Amino acid sequence: MDREDFTLLVQRHQHELTAHCYRMLASVEDAQDLVQETFVRAWDKRESIREASAVRAWLYRIATNACLDFLRRRPERSTAPDRAPDGAVPLAASVRWLQPAPENLAAHAQAREATPDDVVIEREALELAFLVALQHLPPRQRAVHILKDVQGWPAQGVADHLDMTVAGVNSALQRARESLRRHLPPNRSDWAASATSEVERDLLQRYVAATEASDITALTALLHHDARCGQQPGASGHQGPNPSYYAGRDNIRSAWAPALEGTDAAVLRLIPTRANGQPAAGVYLWDHDSDEWQAFGLDVLHVRDGLIDEINAFVPEMLPPFGLPLVLPAPGDGGSRGTAK
Repeated sequence: MDREDFTLLVQRHQHELTAHCYRMLASVEDAQDLVQETFVRAWDKRESIREASAVRAWLYRIATNACLDFLRRRPERSTAPDRAPDGAVPLAASVRWLQPAPENLAAHAQAREATPDDVVIEREALELAFLVALQHLPPRQRAVHILKDVQGWPAQGVADHLDMTVAGVNSALQRARESLRRHLPPNRSDWAASATSEVERDLLQRYVAATEASDITALTALLHHDARCGQQPGASGHQGPNPSYYAGRDNIRSAWAPALEGTDAAVLRLIPTRANGQPAAGVYLWDHDSDEWQAFGLDVLHVRDGLIDEINAFVPEMLPPFGLPLVLPAPGDGGSRGTAK
């Protein structure tokens, strides 16, 4: 098999393999790197594949083992620390390496032969809450759960791919399910990723408008009384070196007020998008010295019963995968509060 034929054979599986590695690692960048490593390993072992129909399962085995090898080399990434017992810690603040995924990853993640029910399961298995819960599983349990419960593989197939016995797979799966029940939100149906809805679109538009208008009253009116807001550790100085979070609408208002009110209040611009099946917005801060909108972060919202239940703020470096630049020129904008929006 020459390289061109090999490339055509394996690249049709690239999107779903990226989603698989993303579930294993919770990082889009690492998932993309591991898929490329999978293709390199597959090229080196290309003589071992005899039937084109077996390529998908063969690639999944290589990709899963590549992820397990990655986690063995990075023990600090193997299992996330437990969140606070009251569940107050938002997702972005609970797993330092968590990265949001652009909507196109979810849209193209499923296998070509997937049924509509398969598509729903796989999309829900890309939501942030589920990804964070997966990171609390030991790597091999994580792999077993993803292959068996998300991909729907038979226990024997999972055992063959992970060099385990069927009894070992079933035991690992039972422990994984028990752990997931502890780390997923109590009412699972409230957290399931959903298709874009009018309620979500309207709420995101009001969130954008209130933030750009620095209207703290309108902004906090969009929040549940027990809402949570969390930030990842900053990678570019916009946020601190440690994750931070606020629990409760009143606490969030107190935290936001200094930045949104007064003569020195920040001037912000938001661009709507979606991440992991949830409404989101790229956030830009007006810089008076450069006359530019500079990337401030990516806010991913979770909506429950028509109000925002959780806001996860990610670092500015997350914007380019969503097609959003780090600097947004504003020709003609003077940078004042009245014109910089």
